[in-house]
Amino acid sequence: MKKVIVLAAAAIVTVSLYAQSNDVAVKKEIASLNSQESVIKKEKRTEKKELRKLEGKEVSYMAKEAFQRDFDRVPAIYWERLDNFDKVTFFKDGQKISAFYDYDAKLVGTTSNKTFADLPVKARNFINNKYKDYTIGDVIFFDDNEFSETDMILYNKQFADEDNYFVELQKGDKKIVVQVNMEGGVFYYTQLK
Repeated sequence: MKKVIVLAAAAIVTVSLYAQSNDVAVKKEIASLNSQESVIKKEKRTEKKELRKLEGKEVSYMAKEAFQRDFDRVPAIYWERLDNFDKVTFFKDGQKISAFYDYDAKLVGTTSNKTFADLPVKARNFINNKYKDYTIGDVIFFDDNEFSETDMILYNKQFADEDNYFVELQKGDKKIVVQVNMEGGVFYYTQLK
């Protein structure tokens, strides 16, 4: 009887040690995959950072055609050639919107003016607490075209392509911009001159 108990205990200990070593191996494999994924994302961001400058001073015919397709023939108010984008301003549903097209005449995203009340509650509370001495200025919403790989440039600074709010804050002569993600996270973005 003692032999059976000892054998059973030895079997349990062996199975337990084997399971623990498998857990360690699985955890190491997951960590390795996460590390590889991080490297791939970093390489992708590096590749995306090299925005191609547009040549010439005229807005691309292809961008104008793409705009007509993308926005169901809404009339354009104003076209402008920027360093990296063709920009069109128009009204849709009573809202003034600007759309940005890249070198390949693909829609990068749109911007529109919003109010402080449009921000997620978490962001409003954070800004009201951390920047209570600042006056809230313009609030811009960038709506990313998820099908575009091109990053956007706002306030002369490039950022990862995702939907974000940008809030201008001023305290005396100091004027800054904070970036607000859709979950309400607030991040310092840049200082305006």
